[in-house]
Amino acid sequence: MKIEWCKKKGLKLIDPNNNLSEEYYRNAEETLKVTNLIKDSGSNMWLATQKYYTEYLAAYSLLMKIGIKTEIHSCTIEIIKLLEEQKLLDVDYAKILEHDKDLQIDNQYYLKNRPVDFDSEKLTTILLKIRQILDTITEQKIDAIRQLIENY
Repeated sequence: MKIEWCKKKGLKLIDPNNNLSEEYYRNAEETLKVTNLIKDSGSNMWLATQKYYTEYLAAYSLLMKIGIKTEIHSCTIEIIKLLEEQKLLDVDYAKILEHDKDLQIDNQYYLKNRPVDFDSEKLTTILLKIRQILDTITEQKIDAIRQLIENY
C-alpha cells in the first residue's frame, strides 16, 4: 500500500493539533497500564488487542502532532514508514505495528488464540521514544514531512 492510495481513501493533512496529540499519547499510556493488568490473564485475544492499540495510539499521537488524519490503520502504518525514512523514528516501528495488527486481527476476529510476545519494558521504551519526538520535533521538520505527503 502506498501513500497515494491512502490519500484517495481519506488520508488528509489537517492543522497540527497538540491537544489531540497529547490526548492520543495519554490514551496510549493508559492502554499500556491496562495491558500490564491483563498480561497474566491467559487471554491472548485481549493481550494482542491491548498491545496493538497501545502502539497504534502512540503512533497516531505523532500523526496529530504533524497534522495527518487517516482512519485506515494500514495508512497510519504507511505514514510511520515515511517517518522512519525521514529518520524521525529510529525504531522499526512500522514492522512492529504491522506484525501486531495482524496478531490482533487473528486473535480478536478469527479467534486463532496465537501467543502474544508482550514485553512491557520494550513497549515503554517505544512510548518514551515517541514522547521525546513529540517534545522535540521542530516546525521545520513538521513542514518538511507535510510537504512530502502533499507531493505524493
